[in-house]
Amino acid sequence: MKELMACLLVGCGGFLGAIARYLIARGSASLLGVTFPYGTFIINVSGSFLLGVLATWVGERLVPGSDQIRLFFAIGFLGAYTTFSTFEFETQALFEDGSWLLALTNIFGSLFLGLVAVRAGIVLAKSWM
Repeated sequence: MKELMACLLVGCGGFLGAIARYLIARGSASLLGVTFPYGTFIINVSGSFLLGVLATWVGERLVPGSDQIRLFFAIGFLGAYTTFSTFEFETQALFEDGSWLLALTNIFGSLFLGLVAVRAGIVLAKSWM
């Protein structure tokens, strides 16, 4: 039963996070245009900020029911809203631990290998067409 409740919290948060992502991306395109990915930029930065606030608030205040808050907001809502925030938060943790090489490896490795993976996916998909 506890696992079912956890899944429901993550799922409900994810549902709302995905809708928020869609609305913000669409709204920013209408307001700011599409010459730059403003929506994604706004979502990534705001998601990183929100995860920092939430993780600090829950982690340092040990809020009653914090597991439910973490499941709904951090994993569900922000997980669907942006995974970039998790990347940023985990990289910041590496910097705080003094693991500069690991943090920089995560930054450049994720960006470079992510771009290579996108390109490989495009090439593979085009070869199927």
